[in-house]
Formats: sequence, C-alpha cells, structure tokens
Amino acid sequence: MLRLDCLRAAYPEVERCLVVTIMGATAAELQSLGHRPNFFYLQHAMGLASSTGLGLALSLPEQKIIVLDGDGSLLMNLGSLSTMARYRPANLVHVVFDNESLLSVGGFPTATSTGTDLEGIARASGVPQALTVRTVEEFKTAVKNALGGDRLTTIVAKVEAAGPSAYVTDLSLLENRFQFRQHIQSLKRGSSAKAKG
Repeated sequence: MLRLDCLRAAYPEVERCLVVTIMGATAAELQSLGHRPNFFYLQHAMGLASSTGLGLALSLPEQKIIVLDGDGSLLMNLGSLSTMARYRPANLVHVVFDNESLLSVGGFPTATSTGTDLEGIARASGVPQALTVRTVEEFKTAVKNALGGDRLTTIVAKVEAAGPSAYVTDLSLLENRFQFRQHIQSLKRGSSAKAKG
C-alpha cells in the first residue's frame, strides 16, 4: 500500500489531533492533503518525532497526539519505544510507516528490510498495544480504534518505498513552529476557561 493512501484514508481522524510528522515524504504528503495549524512538520530532526510526541502527550494529557514516524527515523531513536512504554501516555498513538528504506535521504535499505520487527520491538519494550497493518482499510481501522481508545499504541504500517516527486512544502519551518505553538496555547486557554467555568 502507499503511505499517501493511508494518510488520505485516516485524515478525517488525524486532522482533529495534534500531529507530529517526520521529515521528507511524510510531511510533504500530509501537507498535500491540507495543512492545519495543529500539524507540526519536524524537519531536520530525524529520529526525534517519537520523543517530541511523547513530550506533547505528557504535557497535554487531554489532547490526542499522533506521531507519523518512519522505520528509518524510529531505528535512529529506538530507545524512545522503551521510554514511551515507561510512561504509557494513554493519549499517544505512534504510527510507523515502514517502507524498509531511508526513502527521503537516498533510499538506502533499513534493518526492517532484513528482518527487524518493529512491532515485536515495541511489544518487548512494553508498549501495551502494538500491531502491524498491510492494507489501507486495516490502517484506517487501526488508527480510528487507537484514537478512540485509552492506551499507548504503536501501529506499524507496511508501505511501498514510494513518495512524492519533491519533499518541499510551501510552509516555512519558522511559520509552522509559530502556528503550532499558537494552537497549543489556544488549547491551554480553552482548558483553563473550562476549569474556571
């Protein structure tokens, strides 16, 4: 299956969450479906999407956080699985698009191309819900169930090593950071107003 088809199928669920994506193809494809101020494209920080998502989940427990990660990115920061499992934020959904390559930086094969099992590693790390999906329908259902549930979930989506012709987005990194920060501040103001009311 194609990552873009997965993103398109799950977009109605994802668009309501705080979203952190990895660099390159994933960011470009998500933005092509429609940018929102609650989307953070973590460019030039390969490997840190899962850690960023964990920090957001712990500091904003009332918000659903979804991380759109990749196999190459996760393999660079594999310890984040055990850290996520230690804290088990119920509002965090960790999606790993596994195309068995470093597509956005040259297409070199990753360890998943020779048998490394990211679902197995997530389970062994203590992630309470981990699964692998291979069809768009399975992906859509898995994301919907995870976002509707109340436990940390890692979804490994096996996708083709294909992406957009260019990984450039029309939103500057600085503007994206500013929008995302403003959105989080508006959420906090809304929570404070509800607490006082």
